[in-house]
Amino acid sequence: MRLPLLLAAGLSWPAHAQVPVTSPRAERVEVTVYRDLSRGNRRLERDWLNGYALISETRTVTIPAGESELRLEGVASGIIPQSAIVGGLPQGIVERNRDALLLSAGSLIDRSLGQRVTLRRTSRATGRVTEQEAVVRTGSDGGVVLETPAGIEALRCSGLGETLTYRAVPAGLTARPTLSVRMRSRQPLTATVTLSYLATGFDWQADYVGRLSADERTLDLQAGLTLASTDDTSFIDATTQAVAGRVNREDARVPPVEAPAIRLRCWPQGTTSVVPQIAPPAPPPPSPPPPVMAAPAPVMEVGAEDIVVAGSRVMAARERLGDLQLYRIPLPVTVAANAQKQVGLIDQPAVRVTPVYRFGFAADSEEDAQDATLILRTRNRPEEGLGLPLPAGNVVILRDGASRPLLVGERAMDDRAVGEKVEFRTGVTPGVTARLTRTAQSATAARYRLLLTSDRPHPVTAEVVLGTDDDAPILGPSGRLVRRDGETLWETVIPANGSVELGYRLRR
Repeated sequence: MRLPLLLAAGLSWPAHAQVPVTSPRAERVEVTVYRDLSRGNRRLERDWLNGYALISETRTVTIPAGESELRLEGVASGIIPQSAIVGGLPQGIVERNRDALLLSAGSLIDRSLGQRVTLRRTSRATGRVTEQEAVVRTGSDGGVVLETPAGIEALRCSGLGETLTYRAVPAGLTARPTLSVRMRSRQPLTATVTLSYLATGFDWQADYVGRLSADERTLDLQAGLTLASTDDTSFIDATTQAVAGRVNREDARVPPVEAPAIRLRCWPQGTTSVVPQIAPPAPPPPSPPPPVMAAPAPVMEVGAEDIVVAGSRVMAARERLGDLQLYRIPLPVTVAANAQKQVGLIDQPAVRVTPVYRFGFAADSEEDAQDATLILRTRNRPEEGLGLPLPAGNVVILRDGASRPLLVGERAMDDRAVGEKVEFRTGVTPGVTARLTRTAQSATAARYRLLLTSDRPHPVTAEVVLGTDDDAPILGPSGRLVRRDGETLWETVIPANGSVELGYRLRR
């Protein structure tokens, strides 16, 4: 008798009810990543990305006649639903929704409240398995209470191995982030649907490595473009770009995707074992930026100026986009979930720089001694070996050592436009030193002596900042002082393996 009953039930369904149309994945996808401008030149915080991405997908779907639901699976979990644009549907969209409740142990229980499930028990001593029906009476947070023919009990509090099985996945749950839309069509057809939307949880940065020549006059400068994602969705073989520049955009609130875990509790007087809280495993620690991605082969099509392959490294091609800079990766790459990836961005083999050894003193110090900080100065123009926009990022400066390159400095750098001054700062440089000494003082003035020394086998340019109060000018300096950017500077050249001295007075 069951078959006729099922047939009768089927005949009683509403005529407009249809099985949802599901598109499991995109056939083509394009990911454009925008930086978090509030981060400035600070490093990416791998677990806290506040940039965003514009994602464009192309899908082929078969649409029935009438009104139906189209489920677009595999969208970014950080999708901003109000930004989604769906094109290619014959009569447009009735409504759209982001399905924010993902399939998990907790969501299965929460969507099965009052429903019958199967409770499977396994004896830890004999391995014997028994099954019985149970009704879920409470949700996943704070202990799972079941009603069985034997009475009321809490899940996994009997001392036996216990698990729940379900007859079907409850309505509204999805294993992957999904955007669903209701649509209408006058007739069945196959359509090419385009989906574009903004998504949070992405960011990118530039990572520079400069190798300083022995004479400190040239710098081999390379940079990688590091893409990072904290999204739960991977975009396979995506056409990928990164955008540098200031985009006028207001932050949008994105409701979180929910995937609750089970929180188990047992009655104190009835426990026969200690059951730990079940939660998803902690994510692995973030890995350092991977090496620049290797290309399958260094191939360049003749005349294809938008594809640049330098050596064995894939290099992003730069394009002007109004006031913005677009860096296009010439090969499809996978923007993986909760991961980061790096491709080449800049390769400038001989940037001309001017080394300057810099000190900073309070001009009225009684006595002070410092080692110099080496600053490599240049201009961002073709004559110096640059002449291209430099996105903000981290700069590492290396120098050749006896057997391998050695780190001599690391510093963050702001955006630098073409034509601007650029400074690459290294760390403290022993061997080029300065000592300030107060040699005499009276009721009206004090005398000072500033001695610079160098152990370099060649002359070096030095720059000393002398900080003073406006009412205490430096009097009678024995060398030429200049004012630049609001600072009083002494610029001089220290001879090879030699020294140079500055004397001055301060009015008290």
